[in-house]
Amino acid sequence: MRHLIYYIATSIDGMIAEADGSTDRFTSDPSALSALAELYPQSFPTPFHQQLGIAEAASSSAWSTVVMGRETFEPARRAGLRSPYAHLDQYVVSTTLSRDIEPEVTLVDSDPVEFIRRLKSTASGDIWLCGGGRLAASLHDEIDRLIVKVNPFIAGQGRPLFSAPLPSSNWSLMSRRDMPAGIVVLEYERALAA
Repeated sequence: MRHLIYYIATSIDGMIAEADGSTDRFTSDPSALSALAELYPQSFPTPFHQQLGIAEAASSSAWSTVVMGRETFEPARRAGLRSPYAHLDQYVVSTTLSRDIEPEVTLVDSDPVEFIRRLKSTASGDIWLCGGGRLAASLHDEIDRLIVKVNPFIAGQGRPLFSAPLPSSNWSLMSRRDMPAGIVVLEYERALAA
């Protein structure tokens, strides 16, 4: 069975973007990006692989699929990245985008929970939930692992890791990695119910 992995950058106070959706305050430090590219090469948009020295084999090693909400996909489109993760199977969850967004990107305009459950039952690599907070909140019960790149700033306000009230859940810390530029990568696994 495939796992759903929510891998996302946050501020110390758990914000994944500013209130206007911008992510400019998150690190662009070259040494931090290189270190993250070694850990999670498949999380970088395909057009940056050559620049970061990411080999194609490495780019698909941890997960084979990416799922994102419209507000995560739209900035990539505006930046000219019409198929941002061409090395992965790409899905965008939205009820407002048109069906012909991009040939390599599949629109999901149905229940995201049922969609993820169907994806998880197939047999080809894990699934990366790339954002945003509203989609993550709706998929909370389906998330198997949470990997948080904590950046060294407090946003004060913005878009939270989960953009809706959630039921209580317990998680086990699997690893902690200190990275350049003060980033800490925390990996959690959903704790089994007692």
